[in-house]
Amino acid sequence: MKCPCCSCVCGLVLSGAVLVAAGPGDQRGCCQPEGEKPAACCQKESLTSGAAATETDNYVLDHRINLIDGTPADLSQYKGKVILIVNTASKCGHTPQYDGLEKLYQEKKGAGLVVLGFPANDFKGQEPGTNKEIGEFCRTKYGVSFPMFQKIAVTGARQHPLYAQLTGQAAPIGGEVQWNFTKFLVDREGRVVARFEPKVKPNDPELRARVEELLRQPAPPEKAPSAGA
Repeated sequence: MKCPCCSCVCGLVLSGAVLVAAGPGDQRGCCQPEGEKPAACCQKESLTSGAAATETDNYVLDHRINLIDGTPADLSQYKGKVILIVNTASKCGHTPQYDGLEKLYQEKKGAGLVVLGFPANDFKGQEPGTNKEIGEFCRTKYGVSFPMFQKIAVTGARQHPLYAQLTGQAAPIGGEVQWNFTKFLVDREGRVVARFEPKVKPNDPELRARVEELLRQPAPPEKAPSAGA
């Protein structure tokens, strides 16, 4: 069976939008170079094994990270919006999804959707550029206007705390990120509620239906100023 994230042959099947291990996989034709450890999706371990299976708080906006131009940003500023978090890459077969992500953002931002892009070079070196180069590529090639952040690691020893928290959720949301353009959906309260694997495009009916369902929910009330403030 073809791996849905990198097209190599492995023992994984799709269950809805989430990958589920189907037992030990045949790794012939794995996309990783000879001598390197196979991509996580091609390994025999369960996708939710080890530390990644540890359940963590599902409120995921307690993180600060610089925007791609270096401006510090607090993710808590997006509380009250529906958020689609995506790890991106400029030289991936899924890179054209930038176009669909931008279209989805333009269509739904008035209703409260925001897409957050996190470039990462974790998979076969498919995001080698500098932050400046990545930003220019996104703007000129795909007209990206949604927030893009500085390049981070979404897996491995240097994994950013945001992605440690996302992948540390209980199944089926948790588990290591398998490839570029994995999508995590966050509700208006800042809670991660769904995960969509790389081949699920931004115009996928299931993804869109879930986004629209969350957009119909009211935004949380703003906290009243404390006494004496």
